[in-house]
Amino acid sequence: MSHTVIFVLTALAAYGLGSVSFAIVVSRLRGLADPRSYGSHNPGATNVLRSGDKVAAAFTLAGDAFKGLAAVLLAQWLSAALLDPSARLSMTVIAGIAVFVGHLFPVFFRFQGGKGVATAFGVLVAFDLGLGLMVGGLWIAVAKIFRISSLAALSAAIAAPLLTFWRHDAGPMLIAVAVISVLLIIRHRRNIEQLLSGEEKAFKKP
Repeated sequence: MSHTVIFVLTALAAYGLGSVSFAIVVSRLRGLADPRSYGSHNPGATNVLRSGDKVAAAFTLAGDAFKGLAAVLLAQWLSAALLDPSARLSMTVIAGIAVFVGHLFPVFFRFQGGKGVATAFGVLVAFDLGLGLMVGGLWIAVAKIFRISSLAALSAAIAAPLLTFWRHDAGPMLIAVAVISVLLIIRHRRNIEQLLSGEEKAFKKP
């Protein structure tokens, strides 16, 4: 089997995994309204939390992060078995981008996906645990200080490529992280407008 065929099949499989929207699946299992029908209309953990069901929000967050992690780890495992060393990193980063794109534009849910924060975190952890922990730590720090989820996500998205370059220099991983960061920022364009206008609200303390 050629490298091209393996890459295409990997991308399709990762995209399919990313298309499993845990916000929608968990909400249905918990008897909640479709998260695309209320709040920010975003099928993600933050919006599911607006339903008042903390368990559903927690499962959504874990599921979305896990699929990003699983797609990359499976690609790493398969590439070790099927490809020569020079092609393994390419297959890994392809899986990372594909699972993220699947979350944003899920084929199973009319391409109405989430903003990708949890899935991006899962991908980063699989790429490089230290990198994922640093970016996740930044998200937590900004969220705790400003109590604005979108600001935390945008800060992490801007920092991720810089931290990737610091740890790995230029290469396929940096390209993948940059693509994911740009897409994540684009998905937060409405939040950016609200931040600039002062309309973005801080979340309440528990």
